[in-house]
Amino acid sequence: MLYRTIMSSTELAKALGDFNWVIFDCRFNLMDPSAGRHAYQQSHIPGAYYVHLEEDLSGPVTPYTGRHPLPDPEHLAEKLGRWGVDSTTQVVAYDDASGAFAGRLWWLLRWLGHEAVAVLDGGWQCWQREGYPRTTELPEPTPVRFEARVQPSMTVTTEDVEHASLLGYLLIDGRTPERFRGELEPIDRVAGHIPGAKNHPFQQNLDEQGNFLSPRKLALAFRRQMDEVPPEQIVCMCGSGVTACHNLLAMEIAGFQGARLYPGSWSEWITDGTRPIAMGDETQG
Repeated sequence: MLYRTIMSSTELAKALGDFNWVIFDCRFNLMDPSAGRHAYQQSHIPGAYYVHLEEDLSGPVTPYTGRHPLPDPEHLAEKLGRWGVDSTTQVVAYDDASGAFAGRLWWLLRWLGHEAVAVLDGGWQCWQREGYPRTTELPEPTPVRFEARVQPSMTVTTEDVEHASLLGYLLIDGRTPERFRGELEPIDRVAGHIPGAKNHPFQQNLDEQGNFLSPRKLALAFRRQMDEVPPEQIVCMCGSGVTACHNLLAMEIAGFQGARLYPGSWSEWITDGTRPIAMGDETQG
């Protein structure tokens, strides 16, 4: 059985030690980039490798990119091979943020053509709560070859977003409502959102325990946002293209396949001061 979206702690615990499974710890803190690695060193799921959002799952930042550009696919493929991932491997990603960062690795592997990848539902907190084993031991990888098969249809460019209405795209922004409306912006230098975008904070995909809602509940929530627009015309974005992947994962769970990612997201959009900005319900530009 292949896991392509999410899996439970119980399911993962049964697979511990399976030579054909690779687990990745994606814990990260935007305000303290070293925190995730430190937490991993203190305790992690047995067999898990640590991957760093900015060092492993993102490319170099330039004046024209967002805060977390996509990594070079060949570089990422080389790293995945060194960690023991090939075309037959079941990959599982987890974090301590209900999938906010693990979803990035999930999406990146799908972008590279690897279908057998899932996010641990409930993440590290659920694993601990249910009493499954933890360790400080570092795994010894068996390097293999991972061949990237990039899926270009999974992304859109800033130029595409500039012509979103002509292309029939609907933007769904995964940031908090306060950031979307431009009332609060703790990370990026400009507040607001792209005109025409709709807001679906990724936290709305979760229950009170930090687990994903049922497929039915997710489908109802996204249908209200999509307003008859087919999934293939939906573009997910956020501040830097990371938590937008959470919405893409939730849509997949809900049965809506084919939505795209705007990798640069808001932080790339605002690199050009001539691009229009909306605050609340009012458009500026």
